[in-house]
Amino acid sequence: MKKMLFLALTGWLLICSLQSDAGEETTSASVTAAAVDRLLEGNKRFSGYESVHPDQSRLRRKELTKAQHPFAVVVTCSDSRVSPELVFDQGLGDIFVIRTAGNIMGDIELGSIEYAVEHLNVSLVMVVGHEGCGAIGAYVKREHVAGHLKTIVDSIAAESEIKALQIKGDLVIDHFVRANILHGVQEIRQSSPLIREKLANGSLKVMGAYERLGDGKVEPLNN
Repeated sequence: MKKMLFLALTGWLLICSLQSDAGEETTSASVTAAAVDRLLEGNKRFSGYESVHPDQSRLRRKELTKAQHPFAVVVTCSDSRVSPELVFDQGLGDIFVIRTAGNIMGDIELGSIEYAVEHLNVSLVMVVGHEGCGAIGAYVKREHVAGHLKTIVDSIAAESEIKALQIKGDLVIDHFVRANILHGVQEIRQSSPLIREKLANGSLKVMGAYERLGDGKVEPLNN
């Protein structure tokens, strides 16, 4: 009798544990999906000339003196035409932004992402490349660059996804931009045990996206 009670209790605890884990996974998935939707909805407003410019009030500034709680990291190019707060119609404290020419990924950028993931609990990292990227164009056209600019172009040239592309034609730069985005996504996913753990348990999503300059629309990429 005692053995049967023990087995029943053990089974009940196991079911409760599984239900709890399933609930946590569902919650995590819902949070990451909501973060993606929030960015894309903001972009929809921006591209449709219906931006609302949220979270820019006096009260918002006062709140942010105490702490910040961004819901996403956006890694993008330094290009003046692709400011993420505008492109995604977000305000102060909403997104944690990392910008370099060609959205190049290095130790400092990866460390910044890890900080946002570990200490600010963001649930989404989006790498956004864009149409007509000058850094990618310099690599594709084999333009002569010197000084620190050469470091940027050499970094792009070293990316395995860039090396793998064998393509010609009018849209060649566009294909290299997309390959560069994919490289950034893979770099982040493999960057640290912390990132890998959060990806595995569903509390973090890392994805790429491509922005068109003409209409301002951001297209999520399958990667």
